[in-house]
Amino acid sequence: MTPTHRTLQLELGERSYPIHIGPGLISQSALYQPHIRGRQVMLVSNETVAPLYLQTVREALAGYRLEQVILPDGEEYKTLDILNRIFDALLEKRFNRNCCLVALGGGVIGDMTGFAAASYQRGVDFIQVPTTLLAQVDSSVGGKTGVNHRLGKNMIGAFHQPRCVLADTATLDTLDDRQLSAGIAEVVKYGLIEDAEFFSWLEASMERLLARDTQALIHAIERSCRCKADIVAADERESGKRALLNLGHTFGHAIETGMGYGNWLHGEGVSAGMAMAADLSARHGWISAADVERIRTLLTRARLPVDAPDGMNADRFLELMAVDKKALDSGLRLILLDAIGRAKVCSDFDTGLLQQTLEHGLPPTGS
Repeated sequence: MTPTHRTLQLELGERSYPIHIGPGLISQSALYQPHIRGRQVMLVSNETVAPLYLQTVREALAGYRLEQVILPDGEEYKTLDILNRIFDALLEKRFNRNCCLVALGGGVIGDMTGFAAASYQRGVDFIQVPTTLLAQVDSSVGGKTGVNHRLGKNMIGAFHQPRCVLADTATLDTLDDRQLSAGIAEVVKYGLIEDAEFFSWLEASMERLLARDTQALIHAIERSCRCKADIVAADERESGKRALLNLGHTFGHAIETGMGYGNWLHGEGVSAGMAMAADLSARHGWISAADVERIRTLLTRARLPVDAPDGMNADRFLELMAVDKKALDSGLRLILLDAIGRAKVCSDFDTGLLQQTLEHGLPPTGS
């Protein structure tokens, strides 16, 4: 193991798995082999990532029976129709229950490949090889898989843990600036929900992250993954503490759905959503106006939006938030802040204050 290679373990009993972080990992055969039980491997990637890294992965997996399926790139293609292309390839190539799928790409590829693995022959193995910062710190870890529906994001899916995660930081060199910033939104989230010291580190280190400093990226990814791994190990299926990971997401998913998938990146929606959650927390008197400004300033420095889009009004926002998968029988559930570094699940918030938050950041009804 090199000094820049870090390994964490997500502890889930017999389904525990390693999360490897560092540069050059996708070419290391020894990191894949312990987690592939059969001889059939289906590589799933997209039209953007495949030309960059697919051949490297194929060489690392030489000796296995390799097949591949290349999907179009974009959140708008995270659908059941496109998912069927993975099933078509598995069935046409007569893959059996001992096969392994390898997800090479960002969060969309990881979520779709994981859902295909959860469903094919009622569950087969898969490995996550995330190539975006957002996927490396969030979607590749924890076993949430799925696709979008026109009425709601990630409403169709399954919990299905990968066999391992290979977060190769060298792949971030080819990531465009907008996607890098979108990933930083999820990194900031971990500081906000339970790590005030990490939030302060991000305030001191944001320029290094934006400049893709390797050591800064490794530290941010490791700390984010450690936080998520600990939470998932304690609450795999989101019956309690895992809900904290959804800070900003109910607002953010409403933006993504309302604006049309792909127009706002997931991290951009989460960024605006976290700013709105901070605003609502301050209106309840739980955090100060100075805390809200710290949060908005850090997100702005990361080149992220902190206000909702002009294309939505408050009524549309509430309509979309009501069908979010985080809603309960008793009504909407939001993640709000008691402090920077201390979040809470809240279903008894003041709906009048929520309306004020929405009206503060959105155009009036009918605009």
